[in-house]
Amino acid sequence: MTTPYDWIAKSLNTIHQANWYRTPKTITSHPGPIVELEGRSLINFASNDYLGLAGHPHLIEAAITATEKYGTGSTGSRLLSGHRDIHRHLELKIANLKQTEDAIVFSSGYLANLGTITALVGQRDLILSDQYNHSSLKNGAKLSNAKFIDYKHCDLQDLQDKLQQYRPQYSHCLIITDTVFSMDGDICQLSELLDLAESMDCMLLVDEAHATGIMGKNGAGCVEYFGCTGRSLIQMGTLSKAIGSLGGYVAGNAVLIDFLRNRAATWIYTTALSPADTAAAIAGIEIIQSEPQRREKLWQNVNYLKQKLTHLNCLPSDSPIICLECANPTQALELAKKLTIAGIFAPAIRPPTVPTSRIRFTVMATHETAHLQQLINNLVYD
Repeated sequence: MTTPYDWIAKSLNTIHQANWYRTPKTITSHPGPIVELEGRSLINFASNDYLGLAGHPHLIEAAITATEKYGTGSTGSRLLSGHRDIHRHLELKIANLKQTEDAIVFSSGYLANLGTITALVGQRDLILSDQYNHSSLKNGAKLSNAKFIDYKHCDLQDLQDKLQQYRPQYSHCLIITDTVFSMDGDICQLSELLDLAESMDCMLLVDEAHATGIMGKNGAGCVEYFGCTGRSLIQMGTLSKAIGSLGGYVAGNAVLIDFLRNRAATWIYTTALSPADTAAAIAGIEIIQSEPQRREKLWQNVNYLKQKLTHLNCLPSDSPIICLECANPTQALELAKKLTIAGIFAPAIRPPTVPTSRIRFTVMATHETAHLQQLINNLVYD
């Protein structure tokens, strides 16, 4: 006897056959360069905790203090019972870091992208998106009902050609891109993108998730790194990577932020960020602004590792994300297993997440030279 759900098992079997099947790996230790994973101590090259703040005593203390004062949950959306003074304090901290007029905090980065994109454009509008953008950007574009077109990865000429072809047909146009591409490690050409957006009367939304805290002199992200601070654009990012907490944000001019408070469904109808996460994010930003040596150590580690891996087939990278290409999912899985045996945690990244299989290594400020050297010593293809 068949049921309406039989297709799910068949689809899951197809995922197994393609070597796309995934299961979560359980970490039972404190976050850091060494983690306890399924009974083993492994050097961690899979974390987005670039500055090592997720386990920092100041963030932990801030989270505990906020929980004792406000409780474990925010109890409602920001427009109902969920707003606390620390939420606004965090937003002002973000605006100060990003040098914008204001900011708004969402409960996750994914929600920030979905809510912002769907608030800004609709069915009479156009979205042009880098083909390697994060899933949250792509899904936000699809949900908006705007005309959604990919342009070739970091290809400004292709973007310009598509703008010239399609822009005159639509009321508003939004260009969306990651600044640091999370599964490749390269960065967008932000200055040129802004010039093009301005010349074609387009809004530009940049996802700074993997840039905030690590790019730029003060850790403000690629907008600062490229000297674009103060120019007209929309900056989105997360609190869950270099900042060491949880949540997402959008930073920009005061009118934009006020508009999002009134139109972004994923902010209006979602329970506010927990007091603990909010307080930890505030503490993380304060450390980013007061301890530039963490960022300096991160880049020392990144440069050391890249110099030692020049003989391997790594994708071009301008960030702490280094990707080693593999011929197929099977090879990626085998290499990840070999590294695990050697005491290194670096999972295989496979389609459909990325177009080609790879091992993705993320470097942290808290990695010691011995950690990096152990990875180097084990990165030899058979």
